[in-house]
Amino acid sequence: MKKLYLIWRVLATGFSFLLFGIGGFLLALLVFPLINLIWRDQWLRRYRAQQLISWSFRFYLKLLDYLGVMSYEIKGLETLRADKGRIIIANHPSLLDVVLLIAALPQADCVVKQALWRNPFLRGVVKAAGYISNQDTEALILQCRDSLKKGGCLILFPEGTRTTPGKAVRFQRGAANIALRAQADIRLVEISCQPTTLTKQEKWYQVADRKVKFLVEVKRLVEVQPFLAEADELPLATRQLTRYLESQYT
Repeated sequence: MKKLYLIWRVLATGFSFLLFGIGGFLLALLVFPLINLIWRDQWLRRYRAQQLISWSFRFYLKLLDYLGVMSYEIKGLETLRADKGRIIIANHPSLLDVVLLIAALPQADCVVKQALWRNPFLRGVVKAAGYISNQDTEALILQCRDSLKKGGCLILFPEGTRTTPGKAVRFQRGAANIALRAQADIRLVEISCQPTTLTKQEKWYQVADRKVKFLVEVKRLVEVQPFLAEADELPLATRQLTRYLESQYT
């Protein structure tokens, strides 16, 4: 029975990957064009697309729970949803982290890898939602600042890649740089999963022998103004803020 259950988990995980890709392709093909026809304002179109993506991800997570792949809990959801014009940072233990955060937020911008803009299944999704490419650093910062000034939230994973289990968290300076230049406060979010799944070192079919449980904990708000006031120049403030944020996850 244990072997049969493991086979079922592999099949269910493979099906969930397939569904994710097909779902993104169908949204881009059938739904987002309707949004563009109904709403003329660019920002309103982006907002409606992000709402739809958030709803779709909530449905997707419920399906994964029903299939026995994973379950999740979010502590502090109302606090997270009340944040406006703030950067939301999190550690990155699994491939599902961004799905969990977008599902929790009806409206949020993300910085995504340039490769997703060439992905035939997901490029329509990232384009409709107005997600921000990481290809051009200066353009990225300007777009992030523009989004935050309009009251949007920005999801960032300062590690830049998934966390290696057992190794210390190491943050890049991009998140701190954006926060300081946009003068946007930072909401800390901590994600954990037991057992580990979909890490950078694991293939999709290397599944655990039991249901994975995700816990998303909304933590404190970090104000950036004190870092700007204490440092003589932006690069120093960026280094200090990066070290401080990193220490909160160590």
